[in-house]
Amino acid sequence: MLSSAQAPLYEIKANLFKGLAHPARIRILELLAAAPQETAAVSYLLAETGLEASHLSQHLATLRKHKVVTSVRTANAVTYQLAHPGISELLAIARTFLLDSLAGSNEQLRLAQQLPARHLAGGDIP
Repeated sequence: MLSSAQAPLYEIKANLFKGLAHPARIRILELLAAAPQETAAVSYLLAETGLEASHLSQHLATLRKHKVVTSVRTANAVTYQLAHPGISELLAIARTFLLDSLAGSNEQLRLAQQLPARHLAGGDIP
């Protein structure tokens, strides 16, 4: 059972992951992480993601809401950057985790492909 003091911390963490829970937002974050000074103009993000401006704006608003990115307006240009260097680390850890998971799946797939065809068709299942 969570104490009343612990609940807000878990809620904040859950909201962070909710903010990350869309492929377009992950792509935006990876673009920012790879950009010089982890900063990119909206025009760059539009070109690289292929999203419509309104959709990109919605995703950026979600990332701002969850304090994952920050923005700076200079004249007519808006640039975005990661709110914390740990975001890059989080993305790298997630990539490593997923690659390791897929490697295990590939091994299972390889082993399954080596089974005689009758096993794959369910012929030997009692």
